[in-house]
Amino acid sequence: MDYFSIPAGELGRDAKIPVYPLGDSGEVFYELALEMVNAIRANNAAGRRTVFICPVGPVGQYPIFVRLVNRERLDLHNCWFFNMDEYLGDDGTWIDAASPLSFRGFMARNVYGQIDADLLMPESQRVFPDPADPEKGDKLLESLGGPDICFGGIGINGHLAFNEAREDLTAAEFAALGTRVVALTPETRTANAIGDRGGAIDAMPKKAVTIGMRQILSAKKVRLGVFRDWHRAVVRQAAYGPVTAHFPASLLQDHPDAVIYTNSLAAGRPF
Repeated sequence: MDYFSIPAGELGRDAKIPVYPLGDSGEVFYELALEMVNAIRANNAAGRRTVFICPVGPVGQYPIFVRLVNRERLDLHNCWFFNMDEYLGDDGTWIDAASPLSFRGFMARNVYGQIDADLLMPESQRVFPDPADPEKGDKLLESLGGPDICFGGIGINGHLAFNEAREDLTAAEFAALGTRVVALTPETRTANAIGDRGGAIDAMPKKAVTIGMRQILSAKKVRLGVFRDWHRAVVRQAAYGPVTAHFPASLLQDHPDAVIYTNSLAAGRPF
């Protein structure tokens, strides 16, 4: 695991996924927002639809995106946003959108609710994976020609969306997984509890519905942003480590157009 010792000044050199070290987190979020706006603008000009896979984590790009959309009067009517995932309650259904943990609630309040109504796409084009019919979103995404860009971050165990690490699958088997209900690992619940529940692991959901690795890897482009202290190790393992279902982000090493943006904190050497 010599890649953990790569110094910040050399991060990205000979990487199997391009890594772009930036300054503060705002620069990372700006790059993600600009990718969103530029793709929509170009597709609108060409009369094409725009299809994104969108995360709730990272989220710092959304205020920038909203401001640019409203300021530039950027029409979103031909856009389709597929959110990556959502937490589930013990009954296997989406948690209440009013919960501060709900990704549906976050998008409604902080993204769709902040965009001028005359620019916003119809509600039917704001898609979340359905635990009752996981294949429905996959079929819709495929019918639209697949995602133009998948945006996201990387979990502490390398997960993309909630595609949690697996030890029982080959990389190829893992890459073929579609949208499904998953049990969240202790690592994911712990990391998310620190940021969202003041460390109350037992107050975190145990299950989620997640878009599949197949859908993520089918995107024409993948753009990830990392910015936390523990991302120091994560970004190095993703970009330099072996391709394995043990660390899902490593599968992007085989993607034709994947990029990781990192702030100066996450670019630092882990140890």
